[in-house]
Amino acid sequence: MSYTIDFRRKVISVRKAEGLTIRETAKQFRIGKASLVRWLKRPEPKNSTPRKRKLDKNALAKDVEQYPV
Repeated sequence: MSYTIDFRRKVISVRKAEGLTIRETAKQFRIGKASLVRWLKRPEPKNSTPRKRKLDKNALAKDVEQYPV
């Protein structure tokens, strides 16, 4: 599940304003500590990269035609 950038920024700002530890902040917002650590390093989510197929699409289509089970 991906959290919105607004939520991430809110969590970080509350942590800073209230002087909470990472553990306290994670518990308050019911998120993982590792997630919060990542957000502190980089609040914006990483862009996903398209998957690279191991099979050639044409070879796959040909195989499906030969064996249509």
